[in-house]
This record gives sequence, C-alpha cells and structure tokens, in this order.
Amino acid sequence: MTLLVLAAFASTAAPAEARNALGLSTVTAQHRQAAGAVAVRAAMGMLGVPYSWGGGGPEGPTYGIGHGSQTKGFDCSGLTEYAWASAGVRIGPTTREQWRAGTRIPKAQVEPGDLVFYDNKPRRPGPEHVGLAVDATRIVDAPFTGAVVRLDPLDKPHFLGVVRPQPTDVVS
Repeated sequence: MTLLVLAAFASTAAPAEARNALGLSTVTAQHRQAAGAVAVRAAMGMLGVPYSWGGGGPEGPTYGIGHGSQTKGFDCSGLTEYAWASAGVRIGPTTREQWRAGTRIPKAQVEPGDLVFYDNKPRRPGPEHVGLAVDATRIVDAPFTGAVVRLDPLDKPHFLGVVRPQPTDVVS
C-alpha cells in the first residue's frame, strides 16, 4: 500500500522538496528533452492530417464530434495529447487540462515539445488553442476547421503562455 501511495505521489505535480524528502528524484533535463523530442516527432508525423473538432487522442486521429463528426483527424488538444502520449506522458484531452499539465515556462525559454497556449477569446478566461513547440519560433498545430495539421509561427496573436509537461518522476 505504501509503495502505491508513493508511486501515485511521485507522478503528481507535488513540489520537488516534498518528492525529495520521500527519496524520490526529479526527472533529469536530458530525459525530459528526449521525451519532448519524441512528442515533436509524433506531431510532425501528422502533418497534413485534417482538423476535426473533438478529434484525436492518445491513439491518433479519430472522428470528431459536432461539426467534426464526419472528419477523421485532430483538434488542437487531440494532437498535443497524441504527441505526448507517444512519449509515454498523459497530459489530458482538453486545452484547459493541458494548461495545468506541467510547469509554466517563460516564452524566451521554450524548448521542443513545450505546449504553447493562445487565448483566442479574451472575454472568456483561459486558453482556447494549444500547439506543440518545434523550436523557439514554430509550433505544429491543428488550427481550425477546414485546415490540416501544419507548422505555424509560435509568435502570433493572443499568446497566453508555455507549459512544459514533465515525464513521470521515478523512485530512486
């Protein structure tokens, strides 16, 4: 039972001091960067796949919902969920869940695999769009109905912030 509690605790967003006090180590930067590279490769492998509102997930493109029900593809968060699931990391299926799925990073420190968020509807707080950083200037994303998964500039209107997903911590 204690091992299960420790394993669950290690995989949460618990503060580093608390994890370390229990003998748990944080993931190395090298491990995190390798996972980010896997996520980028997975997303780049989907270039050209149609946008489908509500579509996509950990297993890849799916038929969406509502106006996406006739199209097999990805919406923005479905693409990023798929990319990070390819690296063995669960970040949640929605943009809002993904906004809370890691550590906030200054825009100037963006790395491949970071989640980049945009607030396209400022009157409604929170992010409405997410893309995956390819490098410091580009994201791969599923932008909107009628488009396909593509490369876009990272620096575009309504930028909200960057979140760096963390691969699951390991027991030392």
